[in-house]
Amino acid sequence: MSIRSISPPPPSTESVGPPQERVSLAVQEAVAPGAIAVKQAASHHSRRPRLRGLGFLPPVLLGVALIAAWQLLVQTGTVSEFLLPYPADVLRSFWQSLTTDSLLSFTQTTLIESLAGCALGAAVALPLGYAIAHSRLAARAIQPYLAASQALPAIALAPLIALWLGYDLLPVIVLCALIVFFPMVITTVLGLRTLDRDVTDAARTEGAGWWALLRSIEFPLALPSILAGVRTSITLSITGAVVGEFVVGGHGLGELLLVDFNAADSAGVFATLLMLGLLAAVLYGLVRLIERRCSYVEA
Repeated sequence: MSIRSISPPPPSTESVGPPQERVSLAVQEAVAPGAIAVKQAASHHSRRPRLRGLGFLPPVLLGVALIAAWQLLVQTGTVSEFLLPYPADVLRSFWQSLTTDSLLSFTQTTLIESLAGCALGAAVALPLGYAIAHSRLAARAIQPYLAASQALPAIALAPLIALWLGYDLLPVIVLCALIVFFPMVITTVLGLRTLDRDVTDAARTEGAGWWALLRSIEFPLALPSILAGVRTSITLSITGAVVGEFVVGGHGLGELLLVDFNAADSAGVFATLLMLGLLAAVLYGLVRLIERRCSYVEA
């Protein structure tokens, strides 16, 4: 046999490169089949004919149908105009409040309260969800109290929070944080517990610590569930801000609702409700856009 016909064995990948590179290789080998399947599905989906320009039609048609039914109920006398004003009167009141800048100033206050409360809730909920997902002891100790906290209505907690923290933005922000806290914890735990064990086990085998595992694997893969919780919570935080302004006071849309209600201005009440709905829809859409951009990692 010729010496040239004997080729040396290929070098082992276990001894090549530093530990960080070996962790990356192990993770890539573990997720490669799933990544290929996702790319194939995305490629197949991109080949479908999509009518992007007609995507706005379903909500527009549904809105027109609802407004037509609303107009018909009032015009036929089925519902009193005092209880349900005409859509044109609501739009007129909405435009007047918007152009006088009063509606925008109230909306700004409510927006600050809801976003600050959502951020405060996330700052507590995300680490707590991580602890529950990784520790059975923490899960057994904390979960009963999480479930019990949902039996306490926000409108009953608001006066207590006001007594403890005073009558300002802070108690409303804390109330918003309490409302968004539970869904954020649940979705974080769900996202971390449903990860592919092959991926995390491969990283641990190659020497990945808890921080490298969280930063490079667990957080990116659990991000869709986490953002779904944020998407739900950011709309709930607006409700918390309005409830807090009802009880604690303030200068947001909740106070404007009380002013219009006490003045028997049904068109003004519906105009404020319209602004609340628009605010929730915009925030929901923004988080949904972030979710679409951040939840899929290209290899």
